[in-house]
Amino acid sequence: MQVPRFLRPPLAYFLGSVRAKLLFLVLAPLMLGFPIMMGLTWYWSHTYYHKLLVFKVGSDLVTANEYFDRVVEGVGTRISALATSRQLAQALADGGAGVLLKAEQGELVLDFINVLDVNGRVLHSTGHLPAGAERGEWAIVSRAIREGAGERSVVEVFSADALAAISPELRDRARLALVDTPRAAPDSRTREDRGMVIHAAAPVFDARGNLVGVIEGGVLLNGNLGIVDTINAIVYREDSLPLGSKGTATLFLGDARIATNVRLFEGERALGTRASAEVSKHVLTDGKPWLERAFVVNDWYVSGYEPIVDSQGTRVGMLYVGFLEAPFSAAKTVALLVIFCLFLAISIIGAVWSLHWARSIFRPIERMHGAIRSIGRGDNSARVGPVDSRDELGLLAREFDRLLDVLALKRDQLEQLAASLDRKVEARTRDLETANTELRAAQRQLLMSEKLAAIGELTAGVAHEISNPTAVIQGNLDLLREELGPQAAPVMSEIRLIDEQVNRIRLIVTKLLQFARPGEFAGYVETVDPATVIADCLVLTRQHLTSRGVKVVQHLQTTRRVEINTQELQQVLINLIVNAVQAMPDGGTLTLSSTPWDEHDMPCGVCITVSDTGQGIREDDLARIFDPFFTTKKTQGTGLGLSISYSLIERYGGHITVDSIYGKGAAFTLWIRAEPMYRNEHAEAARNSGG
Repeated sequence: MQVPRFLRPPLAYFLGSVRAKLLFLVLAPLMLGFPIMMGLTWYWSHTYYHKLLVFKVGSDLVTANEYFDRVVEGVGTRISALATSRQLAQALADGGAGVLLKAEQGELVLDFINVLDVNGRVLHSTGHLPAGAERGEWAIVSRAIREGAGERSVVEVFSADALAAISPELRDRARLALVDTPRAAPDSRTREDRGMVIHAAAPVFDARGNLVGVIEGGVLLNGNLGIVDTINAIVYREDSLPLGSKGTATLFLGDARIATNVRLFEGERALGTRASAEVSKHVLTDGKPWLERAFVVNDWYVSGYEPIVDSQGTRVGMLYVGFLEAPFSAAKTVALLVIFCLFLAISIIGAVWSLHWARSIFRPIERMHGAIRSIGRGDNSARVGPVDSRDELGLLAREFDRLLDVLALKRDQLEQLAASLDRKVEARTRDLETANTELRAAQRQLLMSEKLAAIGELTAGVAHEISNPTAVIQGNLDLLREELGPQAAPVMSEIRLIDEQVNRIRLIVTKLLQFARPGEFAGYVETVDPATVIADCLVLTRQHLTSRGVKVVQHLQTTRRVEINTQELQQVLINLIVNAVQAMPDGGTLTLSSTPWDEHDMPCGVCITVSDTGQGIREDDLARIFDPFFTTKKTQGTGLGLSISYSLIERYGGHITVDSIYGKGAAFTLWIRAEPMYRNEHAEAARNSGG
């Protein structure tokens, strides 16, 4: 059999070295035993530990299912008790059944109670069902009328219309917005309007045993957090889950969570989230219990799911219990690491002991090897010398010395050959050193080029951003000269603005450095009113606006405040306003608007839009306008204004979007968060330390 090429060098060394063979014989048991033991340990821990967790969640699911069955049966028991009570018989005789039902609804913890006649039509209702409304189509009611007995309670799914007919309040309680959930099956619906109801009915007999009516009632499970909290408290008592895990319980209508203690964030329950597609198919489609790890909302849980069926045997939902897997996995990993370290320590100790014991065998070989190395270094007198070993290795050492004496006669020739070879090696080494020196020089030159490119980019940004405040200073000075002459008192506010802009120039230079190294130059964050900043920016750019004949329109629709550096927000807005004015050389309309920014009915921040009626932006340029050095201004501008503006807003967790139709203007929208979400740890550290 031919040996693969890559195995030939190590195989040749092994076959030609007694030392290698002896070392292999000594260390082979440890080298082979360690990975085998670790492999068996990992397999056992993974397999049996996983089976243990699955067994636990299976027993938890049995407990949860027993409690849920008792809850369902309890509704039927309470309805039956009301149907056989003397108070109901008396109330029916006296015509006061409506008052009694209202009082009993709260006592029996039911969401609705109806008294039906023997044909299933409503006589009295705690909800909004009119007298004569048909209820006989429900299986539980039909069974009570037809057989005078049967199942006391079942789980049914009520449509939104069926709930609204009973009570609009029940329809509103059942309505639930569906939340986009990772790993869930695609669903075009945005909300769940149906309701899962524990539905119960019991016959009412007169003193002679004749059927005179039916009591119907139910409990809506949508949003019924008491049931899942009780299941969780029963199944996962305090300290029943070690290692920091936490237990959860959920009721599903279809694959949507309608009652759960699974959390999303900040304690909010994950109502409206959906089960993974894999679990839904296994439980709802195939009708099999799920006892395995599963992805629940945003993490992995050891999970147990069981289908919930209605009166027709249709799978309409699921009952779930489970606990967080991560703490158990971490504990298993730690245990394996401890075992690995113990095995490794034992293997190292065993190897050291084995090598010490085998040294009596290695010593003659090592002395022969040492003699060979000494001779190779030019010590012609080097010999193995006397050895204590009297075995084959001792005989070999003595014969080896005799051979060395014979070889000494020819050593001079070998040394001359070696000297010649050394000279060649030395020449080659010098060539390599020269090449290495040239390579290092090239690397230094490349590094210097990169630094110069970075300095050039930073300098271009400085020149661009200084142009805006310089234009404002020049505009206000022109206004002072043209309108007031020597009388400076009426224009003190403009003089103050000049001072502010000089300071702003300094800040812009700092922000350009921040653009290059944002972690070292984070701005001081303060609570800002966007309307005030917009007003200040209009004052600062008034000369630009009036000189171009630009009309300003404001639509400020929010008073919400944001946390941001005022000068940075002012810098971004002035840059957008100046760009808009430059896009309207013959005049036009500049529109500034502010609106609240909300997501999922939660306040996020403020949107500020700067739009113009200029030429707009070509479609091919839209994807590149925020790139550094990209500009459509052929004779002015450096292409850094929008890039710097975007980086300033993005630092606080926001972003800038642009909408434009070429020939009809452009609109830039700043999405600013009310509370910053910092993009680098240096900026957040600066904020925490006060800037």
